[in-house]
Amino acid sequence: FFPGNSLPQDICCMAADGRLVFAAYGNVFSAFARNKEVVHTFKGHKAEIHLLQPFGDHVISVDTDSVLIIWHIYSEEEYLQLPFDKSVFKISAILHPSTYLNKILLGSEQGSLQLWNVKSNKLLYTFAGWKVGVTALQQAPAVDVVAVGLMSGQVIIHNIKFDETLMKFRQDWGPITSISFRTDGHPVMAAGSPCGHIGLWDLEDKKLINQMRNAHSTAIAGLTFLHREPLLVTNGADNALRIWIFDGPAGEGRASEFLLCQDGTLQSFSTVHEKFNKSLGHGLINKKRVKRKGLQNTMSVRLPPVTEFAAEEARESDWDGIVACHQGKLSCSTWNYQRSTIGAHFLRPAGLKTDSTTATAVDITSCGNFAVIGLSSGAVDVYNMQSGIHRGSFGRDQAHKGSVRGVAVDGLNQLTITAGSEGVLKFWNFKNKVLIHSVSLDSSPNLMLLHRDSGILGLALDDFSISVLDIETRKIVREFSGHQGQINDMTFSPDGRWLISASMDCSIRTWDLPSGCLIDSFLLDSAPLNVTMSPTGDFLATSHVDHLGVYLWSNISLYSVVSLRPLPTDYVPSVVMLPGTCQTQELSEETVEPSEEMIEYDSPEQLNEQLVTLSLLPESRWKNLLNLDVIKKKNKPKEPPKVPKSAPFFIPTIPGLVPRYAAPEQNNDPQQSKVVNLGILAQKSDFCLKLEEGLVNNKYEAAVNLLKELGPSGIETELRSLSPDCGGSVGIMKSFLKMIGTMLDRKRDFELAQAYLALFLKVSLRSGWGSSL
Repeated sequence: FFPGNSLPQDICCMAADGRLVFAAYGNVFSAFARNKEVVHTFKGHKAEIHLLQPFGDHVISVDTDSVLIIWHIYSEEEYLQLPFDKSVFKISAILHPSTYLNKILLGSEQGSLQLWNVKSNKLLYTFAGWKVGVTALQQAPAVDVVAVGLMSGQVIIHNIKFDETLMKFRQDWGPITSISFRTDGHPVMAAGSPCGHIGLWDLEDKKLINQMRNAHSTAIAGLTFLHREPLLVTNGADNALRIWIFDGPAGEGRASEFLLCQDGTLQSFSTVHEKFNKSLGHGLINKKRVKRKGLQNTMSVRLPPVTEFAAEEARESDWDGIVACHQGKLSCSTWNYQRSTIGAHFLRPAGLKTDSTTATAVDITSCGNFAVIGLSSGAVDVYNMQSGIHRGSFGRDQAHKGSVRGVAVDGLNQLTITAGSEGVLKFWNFKNKVLIHSVSLDSSPNLMLLHRDSGILGLALDDFSISVLDIETRKIVREFSGHQGQINDMTFSPDGRWLISASMDCSIRTWDLPSGCLIDSFLLDSAPLNVTMSPTGDFLATSHVDHLGVYLWSNISLYSVVSLRPLPTDYVPSVVMLPGTCQTQELSEETVEPSEEMIEYDSPEQLNEQLVTLSLLPESRWKNLLNLDVIKKKNKPKEPPKVPKSAPFFIPTIPGLVPRYAAPEQNNDPQQSKVVNLGILAQKSDFCLKLEEGLVNNKYEAAVNLLKELGPSGIETELRSLSPDCGGSVGIMKSFLKMIGTMLDRKRDFELAQAYLALFLKVSLRSGWGSSL
């Protein structure tokens, strides 16, 4: 199943066609596309809507004041409004008869029926009825024939073309709530009742052929035979959706699948996409008994709701990887996530027959081989997950004098930690079950949570405080207080830095373990019952009192700047609305005032004049300046590239009768030198000009900035050009040394000054001008 977007109020009625699903809430109804997204919303009724009927490109809605409105679906505009006097004709059912173009059939609580042409807005015919209120209308497989359900429990098969009653049926279970016909070749009609029974009628023999008693524990809200299939889908006020298959010789139906149930199920929800959701279904206490007696009466053999469970992925492909405690039950059930079903074992100590003892805490080792279960009697037992065999107990008779409030096993299967209601925390050797150490607590523990990676243990106490222990030193390292109600659940962040607690005072608080401070707190309109964080730390999942859903919260610190400073003692948390997907709900985003920590920090170029400050340049720009000659030698090609002689566009020829090409002139003068005097031809660079300006005004910032923009080869070229042989002068070389001195005096760009000076001395000494300085 795929949940759709939520609506602001409870849904009071639904209808669907081949494209959209319509759901009414209060005096408004919406249209869902792909069973998820709200695409249209229709507003105009003044009373609560209780009937919906798709009608081609239109949809018909009826409210409790008997006001009928026809809407155009895509424009959301009102096409026609028909008000009725509810004291004379109060609409209780609506039907679009098959092959009746632009016509609808209305049933009333007074018992009469009316056939209307909605295009011409005319009443075509009035059926006198049977002086009993109409509760349901359903099209029969035959044209012109409809089934009419009455308050008296009668079902009338009526021909509306000739206004003639064909047959009558009666049920003794109260008013007819819904009607459906089989279309797979068997002339069978099903009728629902308020007490949860379903009657099956043979239309050929005109008799009752079967009774499906206790199909639901409450009233049948709706039933539908799938087209040309022996399948009946029913739903009721017990929040169950069931599929019945009719494959028996006597025409009886048996339950094929339970899709939704009120409680006692184990389900997983994906935060990526609904298609990855899983339902592990209901657990049954005795499967053999269910198979022997059938699946119609399974309420007595179902497992109670799950109160606590533990899961481990290590060996889930080999055997069961989930263990669950159930309300009021001693035995714990195992579940298999990959097969999406209940497991093969029920874990309970042998020989213990008392009904007052229940399982209160459970944990699975990180290897997935063992389950540790704590009982209300104070006993703590170990079971093998593969075989379900009991593998020992902690303590002689019992581990604690009071009820076990929490159990945990470290990541290496060396320590087992148990917490008892008597206020004692005990550390046991997992292998030989021997007590190693015990810690007396100031108050009775309410729940316990271990972060295996960091070895940090969180304890929520009955005095509304939280204690954090290090399992290596077995000492309390942090204590948090501030909650005004019982702490229902806790969770660690994946890195173990945060501890998030949920309390009955409707608050969720985030504690920073390294600093030992409260860094976040907010209030909710409903008390949180459970809280957990995703393995990547991007989502926080919560459940709340009187709310059936699981709510997701996004970790804002992952994508925006958030102040993590400790909250002041007089901090008043704000009330936050629960997350939702309703599009019509106007959400007011809380404006966060930027604090000093949240304002972007601009680092100064130098923190203090007495501190040596390095540049922000990468090492590749200055570290290898002294080794440039070695790098160039390694990168030098073995053979110089051979450049082909470029031929002139017009090839010269020798004058004569026979055209001949002139040979290129060769320079045979050995006295002509090919060395060019760069000192005569070279122009001064911008760096040299800035150094000359520095001799006058003693400012070298511009010259330093020019060097910073150059690469290693460019820096070497600039420093070589400072010598008189390459167009420079001794004065420019002295100006460069003054620039280096200025950099060292100001303690700025310290590593650049060292590298530039080393390269300058190396180049100057090789050229012979070092002695002139």
